Amino acid sequence: MASLLNKPSRDLSRSARRAFSAGPAAGVLALRPSGDHKGRGAGLNLQGRFETEAREAFDDGWSPEADAPVPGRTVVRIEPVRSTLVYNQSPDLGFDRSINPYRGCEHGCIYCYARPNHAYIGLSPGLDFETRIFAKAEAASQLRRELLRPGYRCAPVNLGSSTDAYQPADRDLAITRQVLEVLEASSHPVSIVTKSWLVERDIDLLARMAERRLVMVYLSVTSLDAGLSRIMEPRAAAPWRRLETIRRLTQAGVPVSVSLAPVIPFINEPEIEHILKACREAGACAAHYIVLRLPWEVRPLFHDWLQRHFPDRADRVMHRLQDMRGGKDNDPRFGSRMKGEGLWAQLIRMRFEQAARRLGLSRKPFALDTSRFDPAPLRPSSDRPVQAQAELF
Repeated sequence: MASLLNKPSRDLSRSARRAFSAGPAAGVLALRPSGDHKGRGAGLNLQGRFETEAREAFDDGWSPEADAPVPGRTVVRIEPVRSTLVYNQSPDLGFDRSINPYRGCEHGCIYCYARPNHAYIGLSPGLDFETRIFAKAEAASQLRRELLRPGYRCAPVNLGSSTDAYQPADRDLAITRQVLEVLEASSHPVSIVTKSWLVERDIDLLARMAERRLVMVYLSVTSLDAGLSRIMEPRAAAPWRRLETIRRLTQAGVPVSVSLAPVIPFINEPEIEHILKACREAGACAAHYIVLRLPWEVRPLFHDWLQRHFPDRADRVMHRLQDMRGGKDNDPRFGSRMKGEGLWAQLIRMRFEQAARRLGLSRKPFALDTSRFDPAPLRPSSDRPVQAQAELF
């Protein structure tokens, strides 16, 4: 289980280096020789793009520290919260605000587009992203203050847009449940993106919110093959367990959409129809997909992962991705970055839409109710207006 360091960090970039440099190997941010680290997605701890100094471990014959393995222990550090709601203006997203209770994610998905964010705090987007987690313990109290601001205007908020709000650390910290309690109390609509069975812990809250059209859960299912899932998303729930989570949420009245993200040619792309069918049978009512994105440091991490696990088809995978990205490994442009362009992108879209249509899976966003929002219950009882007592006679 993760080790919890409860002392808050004031200077995050500087303290991140200091907090996570214990041991001779943990502070090395340069490129490491790739290898299999049990239970981890990345095989590299490559240096972040903002580092001004580069260090590389090598064996000079004098010290065994050069070959010391990257520690497998996960460390969770409490991070101060200045703002809980993060706003965006992306036309590719169906929401303009989000909440991410954690920075970094222990699930270790090799394709995670949030990995490059660790470079901003002086840590590696590789193994550090999976083993050095920052938790926003005061997220709920800060969210309460933000929702009570006079100028706040309600719109659906997404929970877990970058890193999974239900990753293993939340079993003990329960930050996500605290955030949901604030949203429920104020009747604020929320969509949740996760690949964890832990969402079932909060099924009582979610069921009550679902009755008022205040919640939608997007369950990420990328493969039905347990072996493939284990190397793509080593610490996430197994495929069968995610299907069971869809069943339990649906039975409780919580609407569930399947998120087939990312689609990787020749890896999980052949499973598109099978995944949608299994999720529909489990109770999912909607579906969407995203083609693999390789921003910044995700690109070398994914290349290394391909060569380690699929050397026989690595070139084919990259060529097909480049076909959909204008000849490049990544295309950051709005409008094309999620789905890609070209013949292969069209083929994936047609297969997905035909399967979804045949199965009765909606491709439209689920409409959440914003009219019920009322921040009054979030105010301390002493601040609430006192109603005059009615006369008895």
